[in-house]
Amino acid sequence: MLVALLALVGLFLSLYLTLYRLGYIAQLACALGSCERVQTSRWSMLLGVPVAAWGAAFYLTVLAVAVAGTQARLASSVGITRLLTAMTGAGVLFSAYLTWLELFVIDAICMYCIGSAVVVTLMFGVCIAELLRPA
Repeated sequence: MLVALLALVGLFLSLYLTLYRLGYIAQLACALGSCERVQTSRWSMLLGVPVAAWGAAFYLTVLAVAVAGTQARLASSVGITRLLTAMTGAGVLFSAYLTWLELFVIDAICMYCIGSAVVVTLMFGVCIAELLRPA
């Protein structure tokens, strides 16, 4: 359930950035960093879709898998934990790439992007801890 809660937090962050990138929000509330510079850079789109929308889809998928894993017949299955570990591990790698872009290519940091990277890293850590937990 902790992974589901974290996925929900990540979903809200991603939806906020997606709404900005699509023009539904005029200005980002960004106390630290240069969120607008990051969100309007050429790197903020992937295959014609805002990167934040890809993030929202990712978090929604993780949320669905995590909630499905709470069902009685799947609760004791290590398969769900392995799937979530693989998904969140891929999320960590993609977030690391995006953070690298922010630091070394765009020369700007988005606090929401960093928040999302922290959320996906926490989810990955929870999944690893669950895999390593004695049966």
